[in-house]
This record gives sequence, structure tokens and C-alpha cells, in this order.
Amino acid sequence: MASSFEGMRWRHLRSRVLGASTLRIALALIGAMAACVALDRVQAVIPLLLGVIASALAETDDNWRGRLCALATTLLCFALIIYFVQLSLPHRAYLILVLLGAAFLLTLLGALGERYRAITSATLIMALYAALATQPGASRVVAHGQEILLLSGAAWYGAISVLWAAAFPMRAVEQNLASLYASLGKYLALKSTLFEPVRGIDLEQRRLALALHNGRVVDALNATKESLFSRTNPKHVADRLATALHQFFVAQDVHERTSSSHEHYELLADTFFHSDVLYRCQRVLALLGDDCQSLAEAIQTQEKWSRDGVTSRAVEDLEAAISHIETVSASAEAEQRARRSLRALAANLNAMSQEISGVFQDERHRMPADTALQDIQPRTLGQFRERLLGQLSLRSPLMRHAIRLSVALAVGYALMLMTGDSYGFWILLTIVFVCQPQYGATLTRLIERIGGTVLGLCVGWALLRLFADPLAQSVFVVAAAVLFFIFRTTRYTLATAGITMFVLLSFNQVSDGYGLIVPRLLDTLAGSLVAGLSVWLVLPCWNSLRLPRLAADTLRRQARYFSEIMAQYSGAGRHDNLAYRIARRDAHNADAALSSALTAAFREPAYIRRHIESGTRFLVLSHTLLNYLSALGAHRNAEHAPVDDVASAAARLRLALETVAQALDCGQTLPDVELPETAELDALAAAAAPDEPEIHRGLRAQLALALRLLPALRAAASDLARKQ
Repeated sequence: MASSFEGMRWRHLRSRVLGASTLRIALALIGAMAACVALDRVQAVIPLLLGVIASALAETDDNWRGRLCALATTLLCFALIIYFVQLSLPHRAYLILVLLGAAFLLTLLGALGERYRAITSATLIMALYAALATQPGASRVVAHGQEILLLSGAAWYGAISVLWAAAFPMRAVEQNLASLYASLGKYLALKSTLFEPVRGIDLEQRRLALALHNGRVVDALNATKESLFSRTNPKHVADRLATALHQFFVAQDVHERTSSSHEHYELLADTFFHSDVLYRCQRVLALLGDDCQSLAEAIQTQEKWSRDGVTSRAVEDLEAAISHIETVSASAEAEQRARRSLRALAANLNAMSQEISGVFQDERHRMPADTALQDIQPRTLGQFRERLLGQLSLRSPLMRHAIRLSVALAVGYALMLMTGDSYGFWILLTIVFVCQPQYGATLTRLIERIGGTVLGLCVGWALLRLFADPLAQSVFVVAAAVLFFIFRTTRYTLATAGITMFVLLSFNQVSDGYGLIVPRLLDTLAGSLVAGLSVWLVLPCWNSLRLPRLAADTLRRQARYFSEIMAQYSGAGRHDNLAYRIARRDAHNADAALSSALTAAFREPAYIRRHIESGTRFLVLSHTLLNYLSALGAHRNAEHAPVDDVASAAARLRLALETVAQALDCGQTLPDVELPETAELDALAAAAAPDEPEIHRGLRAQLALALRLLPALRAAASDLARKQ
């Protein structure tokens, strides 16, 4: 029942998030359609609406100034590609060179960043729209001057987008923050399942689910950070932006604390099997997750949020339960160790509760002293050149995809010429939409494209038969295009059905829509077949084979994160400066990249998936290590510098991580080396001097946990390297 309610609440939040973009595209389509009807230029409908769609596909999150600059760049790219397509259209050899060159260069330019990736992919789509709209012969169904109409449609949507950004400058930030807290709520709910003190449960599967969902949280954090950065003025921070920054920094801190692990869950379950204290921990985490979900709704709707006190009472009850346990003497060292970890866990949960309760308190002193955000966009010619040169290698997945897409388009173009298909550019459009960098994603998109096309043709045929009035069909044209934009990133089958209905109904405004049903189906099948074969045969980028390199990067980023943490234990103390936040984000980004690649690898052919088992084991172990490091980060402080044995253990751990990463990079198995014995690690955790601060006792315990993980981590890394 709880999961069902959570799903309903998430769908309600998603519908609100989609509302703004849906309204923009609906306004643009209705305006364009109304203009054509009012001016009696029905033949201008198709290129005008295609221009609107292409411009909407190029849209990225930015402030109104940035969006205006992006619009100017987009229109320039559109104008250039339309000009070259028109120039080469009478000459087949020249046209294919233009299309292949555009596919290769525009795909590579996507390496410059998300904004450029959206513009370049939309430009490639516009090239095919231009070819489809301006092809000579009897199949031409649009008015003269269609290139102006394509650009006019693009400019019309761009103007709406810029005005929208100026009128509602914070809506995108609020939507991203809402999505971030919703994903955090799910992450907390998954984390709570680890605290079930039941023997025989599959903890590894629960850890794997947590690691995979962590990638979604990291994506939400990155999207929110970019949204905030595009609106941040270093000289003046507006009050609403300051509040949003505060909410973002709270989410970062909650994520780090949620990622923390203070002990093996098996040890906690065995030690406190006859107590309800772990159930209380589980309940606190679940309630914190509910708080994040309700926070997401409050941020999205800009309503006042207040807690009902249940979470605070649950934290107090947990503290009381722990205090009761501590009144009983502990005889075994393992029990004393579990109690220390339980106390650290309670302190962490209490800090999370306080952080979440202050989300809507916008006092600036609650934010870190260093509120700068990392700029990941290239700004100079040198940075542009460095980004592009970094892709000029067959080891680059983007380079392989650029070549693969070009080859697929060449094959599709040849098929179009051999069949003499007057609508053959739909084959190329299908290839562009279906052909993805990853095999599994392409296969899924292929199936969804075919299924959506069949569904769209059936519904479109029914609408043509039931609603013969052109005005009624115009309404369905707009609705179908809006349907495409609502579902294009979540349910591609419905999105394809929408765009297929759009094609049938809009072409029926100026020609015979029934005559397009068979060509549309055959061209979709042909393009899907070409895309599927190309991703399998032309420089395939198997994620299973990338796992060792991604695993090495994961450990290297974690070593850097660990170095930043230890610097704060022996330096100025807890300080969320930019360097620390970048190191933390890089560690989580690398972890998310590994989990994403592993998910994609499960959908690859069986003969390729030889790394799956060892990759899964490595992901669980590396994510567990990240949890231990996150606990160090959550409790970092600097009452005084760690003593020599702690500093030596930290140096040993950092060196071990770098050594394993180097071996994975080189594809070498790791030799047997002398690793810390259990007794030595227990001594490290228990060797605190009477006057040593409690925070450094926790540091000892966390280092011992991380060092205990090294043998299994080395074994999993060696298994990965052995199978390269």
C-alpha cells in the first residue's frame, strides 16, 4: 500500500513537472496552426510545425539570456543545414555527403556539453526535415518557400521559450529540485530495507538496488546544479535563488549522509537481533524518505511545508532505545564495536532530520561559506579544442557512435534510392531516432518505434475516418504533437504513436493521409532494421567490455574523495568548499557511470556478457566502499590531527585504491600482497587513547571497515581484469 501511494505521488509530481513544457509546445503549435488557417495557407502547416518540433528538441534549461543565445545558435545551425541540403538535393552524391558529414560532425560536437548535444541532434533532424519537405517531384506537398517556414516555426517556438524563461525564471530550478528530493526520498526508502534484522535476507541484492538508484539521484543532483549555475550571478544572489541554493546544498548533505554506512549490516543484525533498535532505524529512514517526498511536492507547488512531528519523535525514540542498550554491559569486543557504530548511525540520522527540517529556512548563514558551483561548460577555444580532441579515438564511445550513425545513414540512403521511395527520408529519420550509442537502448528503441508506429497508424486511420472535418483534424494534429513531447523521454512507444498520428493528420490537411499508411510502416521497419544491424555490426560499443576501465575510474575518484575528507580531519575541519564538493560529486558520478554501464550490459548479447558477474560483484563492493567513505565525510571534523597509526592506515587505503585502479587500467591481475589481518584491524579500531576525541574513534572504525573490504575488492578487480 505504501509503495502504491508513493507511486501515485511520484506520478502526480511528474505530471506537474511536464506541465510547463507541454504548455509551451501546445502554445507554439496552436499559434502556428491558427496562423495557417487564418491566412488560408494550409500547405504551410507541415514545414511550420516541423520547425516548431525541431526547435523544441533543441531546447535546454537556461536563463532567458542564455536561452536567447542558444536560440540564435540554433537558428544559425538550422539555416546552414537547410541551405546545404537545398543546394545538394538535386545531386544525390552531394546530398549523401552532406548528410554523412553532418551526422559525423554534429554527433562529435555533442561532446561539448548537454546544451550543444541538444542543438546538434536537433540540427541533424532539421536536415532530414528539410530534405523531406523540399524534395523535388510529384511528392512535394508544401508551398514554395518552405525553408523560410521551417525557420519561422523554429523561431516562433524559440521566442515563446525565451519569453517563458524571462517570465518564470525559477520554474525549471524548482522542478529540478522537486525531482531531486523525490529521488532522495526513494533512495532513503531503499536504504531503510538494509536495516531489517532478519536472518537469511539477500543483502547483496538490496545493496545492488541501492547502487543502481544512486545513479538516478546523482543525475538529479547534476541537473539541479546546472540549472542553478545558469542562473547564478556572482555579484548578486536573489532571495529566491539563495533559497534554492540552500535547498540544493541540503540535498547534497542528505545524500552524503544517506550514502553513509557505519558497520556491516550483518553484524548489526546479529548483535541487536533481540532488540527493536534496528527496526527503529529503519522507521526513521523511511519517515525521512516520506519527508523528502512531501518536500518535493511543496517545492513544486511553492506551498508552505511543515513536519507533523512524527519523524522527530521517531528520532527521540531511537535515541532512547540506544540509551537503554548502553545501560547493559557489553562483554564482547564485537558488541562494543556494534554499539559505537549504532551511536554514530543515530547521530547521522539526527543530523539528517535537522537538515531536512530546515529546508525552507532560507537564512544565508545555513549555507556553506563557499557557495561557488563548478562550471563544466567549455568557455575558451582551448577548452573546446581539448573536448573535441579527447573524442578523436576509436576508444571513445561517441566517436564510434558518430561513425556508426554515418554508416547507417549511408545504408538507409542507398536503400531509399534502390526502392525509389518518394518518402524514403523517413527511413533516415527512423535511423536517427532509433540508433543509440548503446546496443540495449537501440534494441529497446527499435521495438518501441515499430510498436508505436503501428499503434499510431491504427489510431490515425480511425481519426481520419471518424473526423473528416479539417478543423477537427487540426485539433488532433496539435494533440498528437503534444503527446510526442510528453512521452518522448519516458514512454517512447506512445511518443512514436503521437508523432505518427501527427504525420498522417497533418499530411491529410494538404494531401491524402491514407496513402501514407503503408509507406510510413515500411520505412519505419526498414530504418529500424538498419539501425539494429549497425549498432550490432559497426564498431559496437559493448558496455560489458568497458566495465574494467569504468571500475578503475571509480576507485581513482574515490581515492581523491578520500584525500579531501582526510584533509578536513587534519586541517580546518568540516568545510563544504568547492574542491570537496567536486571530489564528492566526481566519486558519485563515477559510481553512477559504472552502475549505468552495468545495467546496459545486462541487455547485450550473451556471448559478450562475460564481465557481468564480476562487474556486479565489483559494483556492490565499490559502492559499499563509497558508503564507508561517505560516513567519514558525514562526520568529518578537526578537533586535532589524527595520530600516526590512523594516518598510516589512511595512506595504506589510498595507495591500495590507486594500485587496484592502475591494475584495472592495464588489464593486469593483482598479485597476492600482505593485507591487514582481522586482529590488526580490530586493534586499529580499538586503539584509541583515553583523551582521543570521539570523532576520531569513529574515524578509526570507518578506516578499519574500508580496509577489511580490500581483499574482496582486489579479488573482484582481478576477476574483471582476467576476463578482458
